[in-house]
Parts: sequence; C-alpha cells; structure tokens
Amino acid sequence: MTPSRLALTLLFVAVTGSLSAGAASAQQPFTAEDVFDLEYASDVQISPDGSRVAYVRNAMSIMRDRREGRLWLVRTDGSGHRKLTSADRSESTPRWSPDGTRIAFVSGSDEGSEIYVHWVETGQTARLTQLERSPGGLAWSPDGRHIAFTMLVPEARPVLAPMPRKPEGADWADPPVVETRVRHEADGVGVIEPGYRHIFILPADGGSPRQVTSGDFQHGAPVWAADGEALYFTSNRRPEWEWEVAESDIYRVSLADGEVLPLTTREGPDNGPAVSPDGSTIAYIGFEDRVRTYQTSDLHLMDSRGGNQRTLLEDLDRSVSAVTWAADGSGLYFMFDDEGVTKLGFTTLDGSMRAVSEGLGGTAVGRAYGGGNFSVAADGTVAFPYTASDEPSEVVVVAPAGGREIITALNADVAERVALARAEMFWTESSHDGRPIQSWILHPPGFDPSRRYPLLLEIHGGPISNYGDRFSAEFQLYAAAGYVVVYSNPRGSTGYGEEFGDLLYHDYPGNDYDDLMSAVDAVIDRGYVDEQELFVTGGSAGGIMTAWIVGTTHRFRAAVVVKPVMNWISKTLVADNYNGYMHRRYPGTPWENPMGYWDFSPLSRVGEIQTPTMVLVGTADLRTPVSEAKQLYHALKLRRIDTALVTMPGAFHNISNRPSQLIGKVLNTVAWFERYRGRPVS
Repeated sequence: MTPSRLALTLLFVAVTGSLSAGAASAQQPFTAEDVFDLEYASDVQISPDGSRVAYVRNAMSIMRDRREGRLWLVRTDGSGHRKLTSADRSESTPRWSPDGTRIAFVSGSDEGSEIYVHWVETGQTARLTQLERSPGGLAWSPDGRHIAFTMLVPEARPVLAPMPRKPEGADWADPPVVETRVRHEADGVGVIEPGYRHIFILPADGGSPRQVTSGDFQHGAPVWAADGEALYFTSNRRPEWEWEVAESDIYRVSLADGEVLPLTTREGPDNGPAVSPDGSTIAYIGFEDRVRTYQTSDLHLMDSRGGNQRTLLEDLDRSVSAVTWAADGSGLYFMFDDEGVTKLGFTTLDGSMRAVSEGLGGTAVGRAYGGGNFSVAADGTVAFPYTASDEPSEVVVVAPAGGREIITALNADVAERVALARAEMFWTESSHDGRPIQSWILHPPGFDPSRRYPLLLEIHGGPISNYGDRFSAEFQLYAAAGYVVVYSNPRGSTGYGEEFGDLLYHDYPGNDYDDLMSAVDAVIDRGYVDEQELFVTGGSAGGIMTAWIVGTTHRFRAAVVVKPVMNWISKTLVADNYNGYMHRRYPGTPWENPMGYWDFSPLSRVGEIQTPTMVLVGTADLRTPVSEAKQLYHALKLRRIDTALVTMPGAFHNISNRPSQLIGKVLNTVAWFERYRGRPVS
C-alpha cells in the first residue's frame, strides 16, 4: 500500500467508522441542514490501464436546491484528486477512450446538453457537438475515432382540425393538443416530446453526427462491434411495439448500409448486450416472459449474429445486471442484489462463479435502495461507488487479488461532527407461513437499551425492489429524531429468488402485511420499544401498504401515507405507466375484473381506519397521481378521522429529489407523529 493510500484510508476509517463512546460524545445528531452537506459518488469509471478513476461527484446545492453533479478524477492510490474541468455546470456520463488518453462526457444546462472531450494529460476540454436535443448512451468506437450516442429525433404533433388564422395582435388561447400515442407522458418528465430516439455516430475530433438507425421505433444505448463495423442495441421494432411494454430484443445495425438484423426474437425483455473482446460472442440479460409479477433476469450468451443462444448461471436465483466482459475474454463481471446487498460477481464461460466484492450503491441517498455501477480495467482492477448504512457512497477500488480500498472521503467533514447511525440486520419468521424475512434497525443517537423508545416502521416502494445496508438520509433523520427505525424486505422484495419475489402475483397487498408485522413484533420483544408508541410510513408501494396496515390494525398511533395507490382501477388507467399493470398484478383488466382490482385496493378498507393518517404527495406525480392521495384524504375527512393532506409543489413521484423536498417530507412526517406521541421516552 502506498503512503498516500494508507493515509487516506486511515483518515476515512477514523471519520466514518462505527461510533466509539468518545467519538459519540464529540458528534451531534444528524439534522435537516446537514442534508445540504452530503456528497456522494456515482457513475464511477476506471481508466483502461487501471491508474485513474473518473466519476460524478454529486452535491446538494443549498442555493439552487438541487442535486448537482461535477466530474472529478482521482488516481487509484487516492492521490491527485481534482475536478476534471474548470466549468461550473452539470457534467455526467464520463467515458474513457480505449487508449485512456481522453474522456468523453455530457455537459449542459436545463435547456440542453452537448458532448465534450477532455484530454487527460494536457487538461484541455473541447465541445464536439451542437445538438438539437440532449445526447445519451455515449460509447467510444474500438479504434477511438468515433463516439456513438442516442438522441431524440422530434416529430410534429398530429392535428385533427387546423385552427383559422388569428388576427395580428390577437390574444387567443393555446390551440388544442391532440394525443394518439400509447405512452405519452412520463413521471419526472411530464408530457413526452413526440419523436423517436435514434442512434448517431460522431467523429471523436469533431464534425457532424450521422444518424445510423431509422424507423418509428425507440432505440437503446449503442454498443460497438469489436471490428467497429456495426453497433448492437436494444429495442422493440415489432409492429405492435407500443402495446408490448415488457418486450425488447437485441439488434445489430451495419454502419455501411444501415441494415438492421434482429438477434433475439423470444417473448420477453432481452437487453444489455455486451460484446466479447474478440467480437465472437454477445452476452445479454433477459427472460422468457410468463406474464408474472416478478421474474429473474438471467445471463445469456449468443454468437455475434444471434446463433447458439444459451444460458449461464442457471443455478443463480438472482437477477443479473450490467454485464461486462473481462479484457481477456475469459469471463464476465455482473451485478446482482442478494439479501439486501448489491454484489459484484464474476463468472467464467463454463459457469464457474465467484463474488468479487459487495456494497455497491448509495446513489439513491434518500432511502436505502440499491443501485450504483462498476467499471473494470484491463488488468481486472474494479472501481465502484461503495455504501453502508452510515456511509454515503464513496469511490472504492478492488485490486485483481481482491484487496479493497476506499480512495475518496467526500463526507469526511460531515462524519467528523455528525453521528450517523449504523444499521443492525436481523431475521424473523413470518407469522403467515414461517418464511424468513430480513430487516434492519437504526437506533437513535445515544441509544440506551434500558430505556423505551418509539418505533417507526418504514416500508419500501416497488414493491418489486429492496432495501438494504445502504445510506439513507431520511432514515438517519428519523433516528436522530429519537425513533427506532425498522425497515424490512417482505415477500415481493428482490434479492431472495424468483419464487419469493413473485409471491405477490395476484396477491398484493397480501401476506407482506404479516411479514412486516412479524418484524415489528420481533423488535418489540427486545424490550426497548414502547408498544403504545408505534408509527408507520412508506412511499409508493410503501404508501399502499401503510394505508393497508391502518385499514387492518389499530396498533399504530399515527401513520403517514406517502404517494399511495388507493384504488387500483383508477391507478391502472390514469398513471403514466398505465399499460404495464394489467394481467401481471391482477387477473384481467379493470373492466373485466372490477372486484378483483377493488378487493386489493386500500380504499376498500378505509371504513376500518381509526389511525390519525397524514397523506403526502407531489403535485406533479404521474406514477401515483394526486387523485389517489386525495381519495384517502377525502374519505378520512368524511369519516371525521384526524388527517392532513400535504402536497409538495412541483414534485414528481421522486418526492425527495430536491434537497428541500427531502427535508420537508421528513420534517412533516416527524411533526405528524409527534402530535400523537402519548408520552416522552422514559
């Protein structure tokens, strides 16, 4: 270990390790204002020779109230940590050239972004493009002479009846807007601009982009063939593609003549192509669609023209993602979630698998979801964003021999003065069927097991998702407010196999209720929770379950239902992803099976609710629209149950996306709970 790496590692351990009694006395509880001091690493990219790492350094702007990313560069021994460019604007998507001398990236503003290239040794940066729309999916050609990317090619809106010419100077209303698309809006975006995302290639030293794909289809990120003569991509180019929400295939497009060749044709999502170094084999992920709530994504191989399709790791009952070839073609790296931890795996081509590292993620920041990425150098050195429950994501490097080093300390200043809680993992058996259920606890600062504390159950969204030992600013704030925070992965959560994840098929909400209540009871049995001081909250699917819980039991003193679905019939036909629910969640369509949809709607249980319940939602939420939250609020008002409707102006479904929104969500939740606290902690 070099002296610089050793010094940085010791510093990081000193400021982020588990709290000793002495450290705890010098540190203060995490506060709402501390949210603005958090930083975290994402999109970590190691250079081909393994000497440097480029990454996005994200910060919370207190003046602009948003998360802002800037590109930084650091050597893999932790030295030479510096900002990549001198520009003070959004920067993302760093991608190393094959020879490691340049980094392509995207930069711009809310009005649009462009492609830039940075020369590492000279420090010069040049803008390559003047694009009509923002680019995505940057990929260098094998010889470093071109960059492929995707961009929206807009289309004019349809017009049914042209309006008459208005007089000069007249002040008319905006003309009618005609919509004919199946998918016409998206949460986080609003109305989708009409058009199709196509693939382009651009000379790496500047010039005019050339459109490679054509047709009225949406095309995914490009992947170069080893010889540079073609690109692979994911799309659905079938005639009925708009209605086939779960369908995608892998295609090859020739750069010489634009011929598009489909390589996969089965029913189901095939995506994520990765080309072997010699160009002979393509790895990809997907599954044969059986129209279920959850199916695991498997790792597959095929020849470069689509032949000899086969499956690797058939015994790995976990979803695989982000497949990347080893530089020598000996095997593949990939990510997978396993029991609340995101792991990096490696498999040889004969299916011999090993775990390389774990703890990837920390990029959600608000709640303890998975995520993250990884990048592999030619010698097998790996870099990724690492997280734990008390550590926002930092850049980690894993040597080929397996040694792991944290090479950044982005939150050293916060860790010096703030006490962050470390999660404790535990397992329980579900009262429904004895299935093992994994959960975590965050204890308040200065926790004393001889005292009695209020308990806050926080429920994850999805529901096909998972929580884990990952940093969550929201959970930290709840713990700092004096609550024992409990979060679980009930049935339907990912990372426990396909059968466990699919238990919600035609049964949601269902026995996940029993899983959660069993976890609560297990913590109560420890003796430091006041059974009369139980509180519950959750967002999206967690909001659904929170509403279901208070419609099923009166054990909780107060609840906060965040961005819920209350009525599956209205949700299924109004949300931005309305075409993705029918048959997979409940049998048939809402008009064919109205009572089937109604029986699983929390609104069907609203007559049983006695618990004071606050409802929280973003006014621009298109995934669980405001009308869903209002149904609960209005029903409780009509029943004279204590309630409040709190809206986040302009917030989409990611209600905590802006720092002040995250703070506002937590402060209002805690304030609602405190109104109904029966007595102080004894």
